[in-house]
Amino acid sequence: MDPFLFCVYHKDRYPPAHDDSMECPRRGNGSDFNPSAPYRMYHGERLAGFPQHPHRGFETITATVKGIIDHTDSVGNGGRYGEGDVQWMTAGKGVVHGEMFPLIHKDRDNFCKFFQLWLNLPKKSKMVDPSFAMFWDNEVAKWESEDGLASVTVWYGDYFLSKNAMASQRNSNPNKPPEHSWASNPENDVAVLYLVVRPGGTLKLPKAHVGSVNRALYLVEGFDGAKVNEVIVGKPSIINIDPNQDIELSVPESASTPSEFLLLQGRPIGEPVVQHGPFVMNTSQEIQQAFMDYRKTQFGGWPWPKDDMVFSRTKGRFALLYGKETKPANDNILESCDAN
Repeated sequence: MDPFLFCVYHKDRYPPAHDDSMECPRRGNGSDFNPSAPYRMYHGERLAGFPQHPHRGFETITATVKGIIDHTDSVGNGGRYGEGDVQWMTAGKGVVHGEMFPLIHKDRDNFCKFFQLWLNLPKKSKMVDPSFAMFWDNEVAKWESEDGLASVTVWYGDYFLSKNAMASQRNSNPNKPPEHSWASNPENDVAVLYLVVRPGGTLKLPKAHVGSVNRALYLVEGFDGAKVNEVIVGKPSIINIDPNQDIELSVPESASTPSEFLLLQGRPIGEPVVQHGPFVMNTSQEIQQAFMDYRKTQFGGWPWPKDDMVFSRTKGRFALLYGKETKPANDNILESCDAN
């Protein structure tokens, strides 16, 4: 729903690495989206993932739960992130990027679980310069119930336990999206929340701050009796939520697994949407212009030696944004690799 364009849930159990190449056994023909396979190669041939490809006119939000993603782009930025990190990219007038899933671990499966969202840009911002933000896992706000049976990970937005907490917690999240994002204006009340309710648990989600937002709840895991406001949801579902009402999520004690939800909300942009492949604009003419511009400029070209660029297996998480490198406060990925 507006202002979001696209939401995909990635869940892949990649095999252990055989060597430092971090490659998977060859499979598929460059377009492997087999839903019944234990993992997908997507558009990669030996390295799973999405080799260099262009975008214009919207933003990508990549919110990770498990696993590692290597990012490179036409601006010269790069990084390795995952295990709860969030990468936010404004494509704006045009950027080329690659998203690859290298096999880091030799001693166990390389489990990868994350969401990628496409958040639209209003017409006035579709041709801004590309920009980026990285929220490391230790910087992402989290909440857990006193009984330990429910938790909320605030990938972006605000979450309140009560009206009394609202005054002190409003806008307390230090993470800021790129400047021209629709989410950068608090009046748009954009939120991306990851909710987990374990068997026997209950989670109350307060109403949105702004009554005019769209609000959708995705049940992605745990279909054994999960309830939304006492309505049993027994399969993967998208549930449209009234933003003016509190929501209660619950899972019976008899359930065999926790239920996991993704909540997306935001005030709609309310403009025409024309999408073709990797470009999202307001008119068909603008889409045609995007293709012409990409053929002419390659949106700055590709400064990396390979289309499916990945970093050394033993390199830890990092983000290189416009020449400045940042790292999370704690990173056990490098330590795990060195042990092997």
